[in-house]
Amino acid sequence: MGVLDLFRLDGCTALVTGAAKGIGAAIATALGEAGADVACLDMLSCSETESKILAAGRRAFQIHCDLQTASLSELRAVVRQVVDHWGRLDILVNNAGITRPNPVLSISEQDFEAEVGVNQRALFFLSQEVACQMVKHGGGKIINIASVNAFNGGLRVASYAGTKGAVAGFTRAFAVELAEKGVRVNAIAPGFTETDNIRNLTSDPVVYEDIRSQIPARRWGKPQDYQGAAVFLASRAADYLDGSILVIDGGWLIR
Repeated sequence: MGVLDLFRLDGCTALVTGAAKGIGAAIATALGEAGADVACLDMLSCSETESKILAAGRRAFQIHCDLQTASLSELRAVVRQVVDHWGRLDILVNNAGITRPNPVLSISEQDFEAEVGVNQRALFFLSQEVACQMVKHGGGKIINIASVNAFNGGLRVASYAGTKGAVAGFTRAFAVELAEKGVRVNAIAPGFTETDNIRNLTSDPVVYEDIRSQIPARRWGKPQDYQGAAVFLASRAADYLDGSILVIDGGWLIR
């Protein structure tokens, strides 16, 4: 077996949340191109992502779910749907996330609860249910999408930063408990990335350029910048990696 074979995902099945667009769509597509069959979860249509996975010769299907309002039983049903469909679940990518930018003194309870619901609660209970399935089948990989805001706080994103700090904490805690059971849990922390989630920043030319000028790589991230890391974390090449958070931000945090 050559080293590149370690990165193949042939025979694996995956669930990617927030797979309709942005980073989630890019990661779901990459997993499919690496050989995995992918269930694409979102409250929006994932038809475009599904088509790309099918074009790569893999299987795919969509799951419609609003993680902000999903009950625990509904989250468990999502996992059962994938397992019933393919018999197992080897990879979970907790990508879905929302942000409601506001000054810390103006954050509403509604926005706070919305961010916690998607970024924190749904991630925790999906991971818990998927981990139970992975343990039954001898192991698997859980990949969480955190944020550089888990480390530097950011501006006007206090509640969002808090949820991403929780994601970092969950990643390490799950990793410690599940390592001996064959489940590897790691995370990716993206920097400023051109997605709809932060359209309030990307649509303002002055703000966009100000941020770009402060990134050592001198450009904003794109969803495709996280594909390689996701495939690595999902593959056998990362079998001895536990509780790590890969910061991919063009050098933002080390300025």
